[in-house]
Amino acid sequence: MTGLLVTGGTGALGRPTVEHLRAAGHTVRVLSRRTGPGLVTGDLTTGTGLQAAVDGVDQIVHLATAQGRKDVQQTRNLLDAAPATTHVLYMSIAGIDRIPLAYYRHKLAAERLVESRASYTILRATQFHTLLDRIFSVKLPALFAPAAKLQPIAVEDVAVRLTELVGEPVIGRAADIGGPEILPVPELARAWRAARGSRRPVVPVRVPGKIFRAFRDGAAVVDGTPYGRITFGEYLA
Repeated sequence: MTGLLVTGGTGALGRPTVEHLRAAGHTVRVLSRRTGPGLVTGDLTTGTGLQAAVDGVDQIVHLATAQGRKDVQQTRNLLDAAPATTHVLYMSIAGIDRIPLAYYRHKLAAERLVESRASYTILRATQFHTLLDRIFSVKLPALFAPAAKLQPIAVEDVAVRLTELVGEPVIGRAADIGGPEILPVPELARAWRAARGSRRPVVPVRVPGKIFRAFRDGAAVVDGTPYGRITFGEYLA
């Protein structure tokens, strides 16, 4: 049994992760700007309440994320508040060192901060099913689908892996994980359209530039045996 602080514990990934951790017998505090049962109040942006939040915990599971430099600052504030001996498990994204997105660049900078710890684990995963669902849900006249392949993974599968890593920490980078299928984005878009009853046409597009070239080259998928079990179609159902 481990005493844990989970940031981002009320989010799409955080909720199933907290459930799995508690089911595994861990004592979990969830950092939140709100107050309530199971929550500990603190603000990653300002640093308010973080010292009290990390006091006495064995590990920190850092799932919270933000846009741009704010993501880096929040991670720095959390690490500054935590004792040097506290193990930090950080959730990151597959391919962030190969895909030149600004969001990924800041996520990579946050990884570098975590790597300065004496004890840490970094887990990178491919794009979540929930992310693709949100992207395809944007109200446009068509489902514009870049000529690339993705390997989406269910948040439930990621939560299982995070729970495993809490129980048996990997020091450093854990093996990247991805979903059970690698599929072209147009095929994912057609599956979404059928499941959601949309009439918008799927329009394959070839987008120029380094970012989409990296996606076309497979930077967003992982090598080896897939970890995830839930397919995008099963998620949609």
